[in-house]
Amino acid sequence: MGKRDDLIARYAEDLKSKCGMTPDMDLLTKVTIACGPSIYNADASTVAAGQTAELETVKENFLIKKLGLADGPELMGGIQKALETYGRAERNKYRAVVYYMLTKHFGKEAVYG
Repeated sequence: MGKRDDLIARYAEDLKSKCGMTPDMDLLTKVTIACGPSIYNADASTVAAGQTAELETVKENFLIKKLGLADGPELMGGIQKALETYGRAERNKYRAVVYYMLTKHFGKEAVYG
């Protein structure tokens, strides 16, 4: 197993243990690959949930550009729901896990088809 496979296994474990979800491993793998090299960078691999600018970046670059959603208040609502599910107290909210939950929340799995 390579480094990416190790990270995908860690993300799957977070989804099970911290988010109470059984991950779709195929979708999780595709979301992780789409994150590109950011998953290997300690800072970029996590979402800074307390920073408004970071949440705006997730909304603009992921929800609107990648998933093709129209801008609206439901986008930030979806981000907040994903962060709640992950757990506010959880220090490391992995970007791939948050993106996976957002993809499922908005029913956009076909983007990774």
